[in-house]
Amino acid sequence: MGRNTRKRRTPMATKAIAASAALALGGGGLIWANFYASAHEENSANQTKAAGAQIATIQCPDVGQQLTDVPEGARQGVDKELANLDKQISEAYTRLASTRQAQAGDSGFVNNAILGPLKSKRTAVIDRIGINIRRVGGQAPDNLAQMAECKGMAADANTNDGQAGDGQNNDGQNQDGQDQNQDGGQNQDGGQDQGGDNGQDQGQGGNGGQAGNGPVADDFINIEDVQPNSRNLPNGLAANGDGGSTGSFTTNCGTNSNDNHNSDNVIVAPGVSNGAQHVHDYVGNQDNTAFASDEDLAAADTTCQNQGDKSSYFWPVLRLQDGSQDFDQNNPGGGQDGNVGKIVEPAEAQLKFVGNRTSDVVAMPKALRIITGDAKSFTNGLNNANTSWSCTGFEDRQVTDKYPVCPEGSSVVRTSNFQSCWDGQNIDSANHRTHVDFVEADGSCSNGFQAIPQLQVRLVYDVPAPQIENGQVQNPFAVDSFPEQLHKPITDHNDFINFFDENVMNEMVQCINNGEDCQ
Repeated sequence: MGRNTRKRRTPMATKAIAASAALALGGGGLIWANFYASAHEENSANQTKAAGAQIATIQCPDVGQQLTDVPEGARQGVDKELANLDKQISEAYTRLASTRQAQAGDSGFVNNAILGPLKSKRTAVIDRIGINIRRVGGQAPDNLAQMAECKGMAADANTNDGQAGDGQNNDGQNQDGQDQNQDGGQNQDGGQDQGGDNGQDQGQGGNGGQAGNGPVADDFINIEDVQPNSRNLPNGLAANGDGGSTGSFTTNCGTNSNDNHNSDNVIVAPGVSNGAQHVHDYVGNQDNTAFASDEDLAAADTTCQNQGDKSSYFWPVLRLQDGSQDFDQNNPGGGQDGNVGKIVEPAEAQLKFVGNRTSDVVAMPKALRIITGDAKSFTNGLNNANTSWSCTGFEDRQVTDKYPVCPEGSSVVRTSNFQSCWDGQNIDSANHRTHVDFVEADGSCSNGFQAIPQLQVRLVYDVPAPQIENGQVQNPFAVDSFPEQLHKPITDHNDFINFFDENVMNEMVQCINNGEDCQ
């Protein structure tokens, strides 16, 4: 099935041994791939192997982020073609991961057998995108055709070398100071250097079948080694403070205890089954699928205690990769897209709306869509990244590019502070970014945007701390991701669609502007 909607999971306790965990994509898992042949071999044959093995994943220009002006009549067709581009990248990555021996023997294999055909397929899709736009009188970006070519991304690539600054959300909205002076993951590896490759696939045997596709030891950090107040991404700062509108409004919508999951993405890929290629948790609105209309969402049931809140709150699931599986191990979005392991329900899911440091807030329009973070940050670069990982008791220490290893008695925390400046007109935009913005450093909204309540989502997970020994990670956890994103923590993101009843929304605004704390 293309969607795994509201299906109760039945976790299996069966441990996956190394061989059975190494299944090819499409067969319920991900093939083990040695991304890290030793770079220190002396003979030329092994040097060729090492060169090929350095290509950990595939990096393609994000066409969708360039499409800032798509006529309404073309958006449905364009969105479906953008989903086709995502599928092509995933298929190419699957081929990359399953042909390591061929790559080791042929330095041109990746370009000739993977990247070349991918460019041809992308060219055809990008041409159709242009046709869709021009058919209704629009104008496609001049550089669209140039975005067909992809490249191999080295195992030790820094996300700063991605397409940060490639025009993503670069319409003048809050770009000053976003130089992304972030280490991009401190050498965000697609695997660990195993050394001494003898031509056999080597993965990390203890990570529950995710081997070769992340996460790896370098994706984790002991939270006690993180400096307080060290979060250094410019996005996602708290909009509220001691001045302006100082109140808050909390809505309690549960923790997805009814297991409402699917791998659709109604914002980015409406009408496309498995458009996200990873599984979401849903709280609040219970009818969020790729095929839900605004009318469907407005009429849906909600898990929120306040029945006037039918908003949809959704984020990629967190999985524990201890060898156990979940209901979707053979399904799209799950095992077929490299997302394996037991889905962990949040122990807490706190949804709070806060004010603005410099002004009152105005009501959010019905059906307003906001995406915060970027599911493709590992290859896109950091322009839209917005991740905050921490541990209970240590929440003054925020990690943007690592998963935290928490001490005993402490739980993992994911925090998302959403954009809280709105253009005053649109409930969405062609690239799903430019109709909203983050506040400036002083808390104000720029370019005539209006302050709206800022959604702050805090998710708490009781997961055992992974063990890291000799560069190997045992029983890690990770968020679901597109296959080629290697389950990097920097790819975490969060989504919101506003379906508050008008009276409840007005109550929220009044509460926040009056400095009250309501729920």
